[in-house]
Amino acid sequence: MGKTGFVFDERYLQHQTFNGHPECAKRLTAIMDGLAGNGLLDDLVKIAAKPANQRWIETVHNIHYIMKFEEACLWGLPDFEHQDNSICRESYETALLAVGGVLKAIDAVMNDEVKNAFCAVRPPGHHAEANQAMGFCYFNNVAIGARYLQKQYDIEKVCIIDFDVHHGNGTQHIFDTDNSVFYYSIHEHPSFAYPGTGREFETGFSSGEGFTKNSPVLPGRGDEEYREKLLSDLVPAFKEFAPEAVLLSAGFDAHENDLMSGTNLSTEGYDFVNDTIFDLVRASTGGRVVSVLEGGYDLQILPVLVANHIRKLMAI
Repeated sequence: MGKTGFVFDERYLQHQTFNGHPECAKRLTAIMDGLAGNGLLDDLVKIAAKPANQRWIETVHNIHYIMKFEEACLWGLPDFEHQDNSICRESYETALLAVGGVLKAIDAVMNDEVKNAFCAVRPPGHHAEANQAMGFCYFNNVAIGARYLQKQYDIEKVCIIDFDVHHGNGTQHIFDTDNSVFYYSIHEHPSFAYPGTGREFETGFSSGEGFTKNSPVLPGRGDEEYREKLLSDLVPAFKEFAPEAVLLSAGFDAHENDLMSGTNLSTEGYDFVNDTIFDLVRASTGGRVVSVLEGGYDLQILPVLVANHIRKLMAI
């Protein structure tokens, strides 16, 4: 207990996207090279991934959607439902392995084998809706992880914190009417930033009303706005919800060097994001948290930000 777990599998590189696609295998090789170069890999507990059982995928996604995705890969189609969603024959199995890696990390944390964990998985997941692939995402890794915590470990209240620069429309919609999962997202809006959802008035529906909290940040803004939003929006809402478990959709594309957004969050600004979240986690769960890679597309700054994030995890 007290160690930080780490999920990575060479098979995550088998999900091949078209040449020039931002969500490419080089993202993970850059992360791994960075962690190896600064010696962090030696201090992490390796968690072996295995493909998730389909019954866990079905806790979030419709069976017909799952079958449709599998068939698209078996047929060797170049994309799934939209040209942004580039796929290959191995993409379905890789997506199962991504979910499985997250579930194994949850097992390790819940069984006190590690204190917390970072999952360097792909494809990412927070745009994937119950019946639709979107934004490079096919299975919603974090949403499935939340259901796994509830069903496998009898956790009643799960908080998902999403700091990818793009709003996690899939995660929000999956839990729109659910008061057992609190979803918080800080992201760019409005602008060209995908997917155009995540406005402040989107707070959930029916029994889930009030259990979604969005903090949109205007394009061109950065550290000061993130600091203000996190302290005024996330901190009080998190404390009021008082979760038993926390999952992170860890996106590193809000950085000023990343061309996939118009925000200007600095490296130091990301440190503040980490510190704010991990202070809450420490007080709520004693440091138990599973962080799952989402976006981050600049291959120079991505490994730096991931390494900093992992150092913060190790210090909880």
